[in-house]
Amino acid sequence: MESLADIRLFVEAANLGGLSAAGRKLNLSPAAASARLTRLEANLGIRLFERTTRKLRLTEEGQTYLEHCEIAVQALEDAHAALQAGRSVVRGRVRISATSDFGRHVLKGWLDEFNVMYPEVVLSVVLTDSVLNLLHDEIDLAIRFGTAEDSSFVARPLAPNRRVMCASPEYFASHGKPAHPRDLAGFDFIVLGTGASAAGEWRFSRNGATELFSVPRARARETNDGALAREWALAGYGLAMKSIWDISADLSAGRLVIALPEWTTPQVPVYAFYQRSRFMAPRVRVLLDFLAERFASAETEIAPLLGM
Repeated sequence: MESLADIRLFVEAANLGGLSAAGRKLNLSPAAASARLTRLEANLGIRLFERTTRKLRLTEEGQTYLEHCEIAVQALEDAHAALQAGRSVVRGRVRISATSDFGRHVLKGWLDEFNVMYPEVVLSVVLTDSVLNLLHDEIDLAIRFGTAEDSSFVARPLAPNRRVMCASPEYFASHGKPAHPRDLAGFDFIVLGTGASAAGEWRFSRNGATELFSVPRARARETNDGALAREWALAGYGLAMKSIWDISADLSAGRLVIALPEWTTPQVPVYAFYQRSRFMAPRVRVLLDFLAERFASAETEIAPLLGM
């Protein structure tokens, strides 16, 4: 039988698209990783990859072998998780990802609370507004607004998420406050994204009526970082469309004010994404359950801010 370590290297190289990346993930030097792959191919008597200067490409035989190897590796990981499930002490590392603004101003405090309850769980936090590949980036749990296109991951709904248009009181004091979406043309804006990818199409609804507004780029600051967008709104640079989860503390403190509160925008619920597996490591499961409870209690606290 081929070495399980060699098979794991092969699976990682196929998923990551390169032998060097697979070696780094498994703490192997490039030479050691190459030697292991060569040994595996020699034992099998087939070529698993067509090698180019830039990346590896699976051969037809390699693709067939990969399908079976992934099942074997997953079964082994499930076995490890099943063993952990029988332990009374929850320990180990959890790698969690979230958007920058939510991660810094909400999730950070929740994770601190979680660590008091489970001090032997080591947290590794990745904050980014880009969509991560959970497998490639070794993410155990990702908190994201909206569903994922990749159906290979489980998407567990955690909470509704109303997005609101807001600005600082100082901005409204100097520019006035819109009474209707049609009044927005003369205001300044802050949008998430840059260039063609900027989210500058806003849809408002009230009593069955719908109004569409396209943010004029000439009057808009753009950024790919949600935390910076919030800071610009606080500093009075214009109107921003933000998740209620990101700005609830600012609304409570009066640092931001909702514009057009009677108009709603399309909801993008909060989901937890994780890899499909028969067994989930206890440290990941207890964190997921903790976050679900925390979202539920926080939702009750946020409701008055929206007049609910």
